[in-house]
Order: sequence, then structure tokens, then C-alpha cells
Amino acid sequence: MAVYTDITEAELGAFLEQYDVGALQSYRGIAEGVENSNFMVHTTAGQYILTLYEKRVNRDDLPFFLGLMQHLAERGVSCPLPVHRRDGAMLGELAGRPAAMVTFLEGIWLRRPQPQHCAEVGRGLAEMHLAGEDFALTRRNGLTIGDWRPLWEKSRDHADAIDAALRPETEALLDRLEAEWPRDLPEGVIHADLFPDNVFFLGDRLSGFIDFYFACNDALAYDIAVCLNAWCFERDHAFNITKGRALLNAYNAVRPLSDAEMAALPILAAGAAMRFMLTRLYDWVMTPEGSLVVKKDPLEYLARMRFHRAIRAASEYGLD
Repeated sequence: MAVYTDITEAELGAFLEQYDVGALQSYRGIAEGVENSNFMVHTTAGQYILTLYEKRVNRDDLPFFLGLMQHLAERGVSCPLPVHRRDGAMLGELAGRPAAMVTFLEGIWLRRPQPQHCAEVGRGLAEMHLAGEDFALTRRNGLTIGDWRPLWEKSRDHADAIDAALRPETEALLDRLEAEWPRDLPEGVIHADLFPDNVFFLGDRLSGFIDFYFACNDALAYDIAVCLNAWCFERDHAFNITKGRALLNAYNAVRPLSDAEMAALPILAAGAAMRFMLTRLYDWVMTPEGSLVVKKDPLEYLARMRFHRAIRAASEYGLD
């Protein structure tokens, strides 16, 4: 469920009067996503996505997110384009929440992506990294190596009730990550959450990226590590090296990886698995029953942590 704040037709109509998007014809809530309230809005000028930003999103970060989408779209990256109000602003307010409208992106997200889709993601991610090189705004990654132990400490006491191995394995890997985390890799703007539900396809062709609300500045190779976790494991938690090869080699063909980035890929992938295990664990143990926040199983990423722990070279992920 992703409509935490409901809106009336009268409220939406008044909000739209601030834009040159025509008259409201219809709207409906979108039942996907976990952070914000999203609506499909049809006007006489076309289709738009309206987002009301909920309390988990820092209002001060919104100029970065919206500005990044505009920057990338202007450089040929397919993503939603923020709609400007008549006063030039991209951000307004609706039902007591910060709110913005973006253009509608055609396509669907894939429940069972195949290697050709992973290749499209690798190519598109590299193009996004290159397009973001001259983006002027910056945002710190709020869920990187220095944030993981504090997050773990908030949930640690509940770990044994989920799986007896969760506590010792997490603490051992955290120790290793903190000791070995690479500090001098090429950095830039990353998506940081490029899971299949944030990538749209038309057939086998990538039609665009959505949901930039975790985007930040960090090591570019860390974004690749997130994608390896999100796209290249099967439902039985087995790593699909064919998908890994497709994703990595397509990326490398557009933006060649440095030797340092290739050497760091196993530790980055283990860190990405740790990040998503920890946020899932936190939501799993801290979210009250009946809450609208969707809880996801942290043990899925414990399995990924175990896999990455044994990897020693990027070639084991399929990189030629």
C-alpha cells in the first residue's frame, strides 16, 4: 500500500491550478512503493505521477532528488521529468505534505528479469553515471558503511528470534566491512536503490528508471554492487552468473571499470547486501503490526551476505 495521505478531488483541483497541465479528469492511488503517497493523475494535457512526500523523506533533500531527475532527463537519460509550476518551482504542498508532479513514464517492471534485461540495466546505469558527472548538487548517502553499525544496534536484540546465525554472521561481516571498505574509488551520483520495481521496460527494451529518492553521492561501483544483489539472484537465493555477466559487461562497455573498482566489487557487494538486510531487519522488528509499511524478509539478504563473503574476484560475478 502506498497511499498514506488521501486527497480529495477539490484539494487536487486547487493544487493543479498552480500548473499548466489542463483540467483534472481523473486520479487514483498507486498501490506500490513504501515511502510516499503516489497517485496517477489524468488531465486534459496528459498523464502525470503525483507524489506526496511522507515523514520518512527529509524535505531538505527534495531539491536534490527533483533537480537530479531534471538534469538526467535533459542529458538523455529516460526518467520522469519534474513538472514546473507557473511560478517556476518544482515543489508545492498538498494535504499538508510537500508534493511534486512528474511526467508519466511508459512501461512495466519485470517480476522475472532475464539476462537481456540485466544487460539493459547495466548499460542504462553506466549512462546515468556519466550523465550525472556535472550535476551541481550533492547529497550524502545516509545508508552507507558508517551508518550500518548504529542501525544494527537498534535491531540486534531481536536478531536471535529471527535466525540464530543472524547475530554472529552480521557482526563478523560488519567487522570485516569496516576494516576493508574502499575509500578512494571514483564517486558521483548514484541511484542506490535500482531494484526491478524501479526500472521500466517496453518488451525487452529499457524504457527508464524511476524512484530516485535514495539517490546520493557515493562510489559509482557501489551502485553496481546494489544491482548485482537486486537483479542477479534467483528466488532460491542462487547467484545467476549469466545475469551477472550480462549486467557487468554491458556496464563496462559504456563506462569501463578501473582496476580498483573491479578489485573492490566483492566487498562492495557484501556491503550492499548488508545495507538491505539491515533496513529490512529494522522494519521487520520495529514496524507495528497493521502498519502500512511493507515488511520484507531480512533473511533473503543474509543468504546474499553469505554468498559474497566467499567471493574473491569480480570474475566470479561474470565480469570478463
